[in-house]
Amino acid sequence: MHPMRHSHLAAAPLQGTMAMMRSTRTVLLCAAAILMLAMGVRQTMGLFMPQMTVANGWSRDEFALAIALQNILWGAFVPFAGAIADRYGAGRVLVAAAIAYVAGLALMAVSQTPLHLGFSAGLLIGLGLSGATFGVVMGVVAKVVAPEKRSVALGIVGAGGSFGQFAMVPYGATLISGLGWYASLFVLAATAALIIPLAAGLSGRVDHAHATAQQSARQAFGEAFGQRSFHFLFWSYFVCGVHTAFMALHLPSYVQDAGLSLMVGMTALALIGLGNIFGSYGAGWLGGRASKKWLLTGIYGLRAVLILYLMLAPKTAFTMYTFAFGMGLLWLSTVPLTQALVAQIFGVRHVSMLAGVVFFGHQLGSFCGAWLGGVIFTRQGSYDMAWWISMGLAIFAALVCAPINERPLARTAPAPAPA
Repeated sequence: MHPMRHSHLAAAPLQGTMAMMRSTRTVLLCAAAILMLAMGVRQTMGLFMPQMTVANGWSRDEFALAIALQNILWGAFVPFAGAIADRYGAGRVLVAAAIAYVAGLALMAVSQTPLHLGFSAGLLIGLGLSGATFGVVMGVVAKVVAPEKRSVALGIVGAGGSFGQFAMVPYGATLISGLGWYASLFVLAATAALIIPLAAGLSGRVDHAHATAQQSARQAFGEAFGQRSFHFLFWSYFVCGVHTAFMALHLPSYVQDAGLSLMVGMTALALIGLGNIFGSYGAGWLGGRASKKWLLTGIYGLRAVLILYLMLAPKTAFTMYTFAFGMGLLWLSTVPLTQALVAQIFGVRHVSMLAGVVFFGHQLGSFCGAWLGGVIFTRQGSYDMAWWISMGLAIFAALVCAPINERPLARTAPAPAPA
C-alpha cells in the first residue's frame, strides 16, 4: 500500500476519536453550565420570601406553598420531559423549558395574590426546571459517556449545578440589596435565558444507548416498577427532596429567627453550594470505585448526624456555617449516584424517563419539605419539629438504600417471530 494512502487511513480513526472527545467535552461543559444556571437561580427563592411576603401581605406558608407546588410539578413533568428527550433529543426540550423558566420568573415579580404566585413560581418555573435539570441534562451525559466513566462524568456535571448554588446565592442577594426584589426577578429571568444558546451543545448527540435491547417506554417503566431496587431509589430520593427543599427555603428564616443576621443566612446557603461542589464531584468519583448503594447509605446517615448537631449546638454563626458546609458536602452528592444506579441497573435506552420517575419521588419530598416547613412554623412558631422529622427521615433513607441490588438487570432476548 502506498505510504501516503496508509497514513491517510490510519489518521481517520484518530480523527474520529478526537471528534468524539470534543463532542463529549462539549456535552459536559454545556450540561454543567445549564445546571449551574437552572439550579443556581432556583436556589435564590428563599432569599425572596422575607421581603415578598411583607410587601404583598402574605404568610410564610402561602409563599412556601407556591414553592412546594413548584417542586412537585417539577417532579411530575420530569418523566414526560425525559421521555420526549429520549425519543426526540434534549435540545428542543431545553429550549422550551428555558422559555417557561424565564416567563415564570418575570411573572413572579408581578404576582399580586398567592394564586398568581402559584401560577408563576409554581407552575411555570416547575415546568422550566423539569426540562432544564437533572433528568434531561444528566440523561444526555449518561448516554454519551462510556459506562466505566459515567459516574465521574455525572459527578462533574453535578458539580456544575452545585457551583451555581454557590455563586447564585450571593449574586441574588446582591441584586436584592441593590435593586430590590422586584427588579431582581427580571435580572434573574435574563440570566436563566442563557440556557437557550447552551441547549445547542446537547442537541443531536450520538450515544451508547443503541447497544441495549429495544424497549418501549411503557415496557421499560413496567420492568423497572416490578423491581424492589427501583422503589428503594424512589423513596430514598423522596427523603433527599424533603431535606433540600426545606433547608433551601427555610434555612435563611431559621437563621434570622435565631437572632442572627440575613447575611449569616445568605452565607449559610452559599456554603451549602460551596460544599456541594466538592460533594457532587467526590460522590461521582467515589461511585466509579466503590459501591454506590453503600455510599448513599453513608450520605443519609451523615445527614442525620449533622441535623442532630444543629439541634444540640448553640445557635451561633459558627454552628450555622459548619452545619451548612457539612450539609453541602452531602447535598447533591446523591444525584450522580442515584442517576448512575438507574443507568447501571436498567440501562440507558430510557434513562432520562426512568431517572425522571425516580426524581418525581425527590420532588414529592420537596413538596412536603417546603410546604410542611412553613405549616409547622406557622402553627408552632418554631422549625424544631421539622428538623427532628428530617433527622428521622435521614435514618429511614439510609436503611432503604442498603438492600438495593446494584447488578444490571438480566434480560432475555425477545423470541423470534414465527415464520
